[in-house]
Amino acid sequence: VQLQASGGGLVQAGGSLRLSCTASGRTFSRNNMGWFRRAPGKERESVAAIGWNGRTTYYADSVKGRFTISRDNAKNTAYLQMNSLKPEDTAVYYCAADRTELVTTTPDYWGQGTLVTVSS
Repeated sequence: VQLQASGGGLVQAGGSLRLSCTASGRTFSRNNMGWFRRAPGKERESVAAIGWNGRTTYYADSVKGRFTISRDNAKNTAYLQMNSLKPEDTAVYYCAADRTELVTTTPDYWGQGTLVTVSS
């Protein structure tokens, strides 16, 4: 599985962005999908995850109520809708896929990062 993340950019605090992660290959629908981020000077953290069928989701406490993860298996794409963005959401965001685990620090596949910058 190859993953391509997009949708990052510069946004003012309180604004919104939607990240997309498009996968190649025919096994996308069988993989759990996740979004991670690495802020400057901080370790990478898991932000959100979604099960292969879209029925199970996970959110980090820091983004609950503001971010929504979703997927469209027909389009081989996962999304991260980010609302009410804060300057502390500034980070490089990565999408990832795992064949068995919903939440893991070592997913099977990684996409390249997309930079999200939130100005105050």
